[in-house]
Amino acid sequence: MKSAGRRVLDSLGEKQAMGKKRRRGWMLTLVAAACMVCFAGGGQERVFVGEIGDSQCALNVHSLSRSHKEMLKKPGVGTSAADCARYCVKNLGGVFVLVVKEKVYKLDNQVLAEKNAGLKVKLTGVLDPQTNVIAVQSMEPLKTQ
Repeated sequence: MKSAGRRVLDSLGEKQAMGKKRRRGWMLTLVAAACMVCFAGGGQERVFVGEIGDSQCALNVHSLSRSHKEMLKKPGVGTSAADCARYCVKNLGGVFVLVVKEKVYKLDNQVLAEKNAGLKVKLTGVLDPQTNVIAVQSMEPLKTQ
């Protein structure tokens, strides 16, 4: 059986351990918040105008002309740029990208990109130049005339 003094010391030790855990939890929270602020503040929000395509065609994996032209000749791919982009992402391991002239940017929001596949869009987001990924804030299709 423990003495009264030993029980008090055990109780104090548990309180100190809980205090350390709380401080450690707060420190981790603060570090995570600081990282998010650094990431968000690291790049300026920009507007990009380009076409939502797929990495396979945009990076010449299955294309010679950085377009959907060759793939659309194959049976089952479809008849439009949107069909081709969706096919390449679903069946060939591609991801949706934004193609702006000669530049190809990866996108963090693949769901929104899939909805606009094959379309020319105005995209607002923050580019991480180290990874070439745009953190998409908004994306809207441009009206064709």
